[in-house]
Amino acid sequence: MSAETAPEAAPETAPEAGAAATSPTGDPWLLTPGPLTTSPGVKQAMLHDYGSRDRRFIEVNRRLRERLVRIASGDAGGDGSHVCVPLQGSGTFVVEAMLGTFLPRDGKLLILVNGAYGQRIARICQYYGRAIAIQETPEDVPADPEALDRALQADGDISHVAVVHCETTSGILNPIEAVAEVTARHGRSLLIDAMSAFGALPLDVRALNADAVVASSNKCLEGSPGMGFCIARKDAIEATQGNAPSLCLDLHDQWVAMEKNGQWRFTPPTHCILALDQALAEFEAEGGVAGRGARYRENCRILVEGMRALGFQTLLPDALQAPIIVTFHVPGDPNFDFKTFYDSLRVQGYVIYPGKLTVAESFRIGCIGRLGPAQMRGALAAVAQALASMKVKNCAPIAA
Repeated sequence: MSAETAPEAAPETAPEAGAAATSPTGDPWLLTPGPLTTSPGVKQAMLHDYGSRDRRFIEVNRRLRERLVRIASGDAGGDGSHVCVPLQGSGTFVVEAMLGTFLPRDGKLLILVNGAYGQRIARICQYYGRAIAIQETPEDVPADPEALDRALQADGDISHVAVVHCETTSGILNPIEAVAEVTARHGRSLLIDAMSAFGALPLDVRALNADAVVASSNKCLEGSPGMGFCIARKDAIEATQGNAPSLCLDLHDQWVAMEKNGQWRFTPPTHCILALDQALAEFEAEGGVAGRGARYRENCRILVEGMRALGFQTLLPDALQAPIIVTFHVPGDPNFDFKTFYDSLRVQGYVIYPGKLTVAESFRIGCIGRLGPAQMRGALAAVAQALASMKVKNCAPIAA
């Protein structure tokens, strides 16, 4: 395959049943919130070197930006009202860029917090010296639109609201539509961290009337890590000139530069971009948000039902659980040791994630990435084997 044709490689479909205990490359399956298991096609796309000023690479960037706007606007193309601004770095880079660019220096941000990523937004604002207010709910409780309504009514200095669509700390889904409605009714601006939801859960930036939504190249799009992006209302980003306290993280400056010549201001993550271009072709072949989300929901169903059958308890009730990552209580059985459990799963070809809660001891298992029913059932078999080797008889959590 030549470098000229690499980004146009035939899209791949979802994983087939009967998959081995390791991926085709011999790597373990990653049941984590990211980085994630990627397809052979995505890996193959990264085997080529493109110059950042090459016409082929500029075309890839144009196509990629258009595709991302379509995904964010329910495949309507944004009606010309929205633009995509890509940025080097992890997801947190583009979250920080969104906050620095869209929140004026004299603005005030109300942050809806129910996990580590809402707390991270607050920490970024503190670094930048921006005024904030925090409306916090427990990690297993969604953001409260009624409390938001009262807060905006009481504090006229609040200019912006920030919310995490799916809070990866627990896997909880926040009521993004209700938050958007309340924010718009009070005439305030909305900023959304959609990192763990974008591409798997429906999102229409036009209906939400958000100033900006940010996500990244990996997560539900199943590309490689290394690039974030912001989907912004064109009129909103036009008004942000001069806000950013950082040159590298100035989304307005990045957008203006890319509109002029289709090029990045600074060296772009070329291989990551080629991987995302291929990943988006596979995403479209799977049926876009509907198809990707359906596979993840089935992964989540298999996982939750299987873990409950083994005696584990989920942190969240099904109604609050997003099909992205699931938090399980650590068993109260004295024979259970998380490190031993983790290592056993890793040896068997599955990587999970520690918990990040303050409300309970926990661990997390992801449902996203290039995984299907075979991988989820394989992970459940590995969990059963790990429990047997540790002689764990009871997976119920320690009684409160």
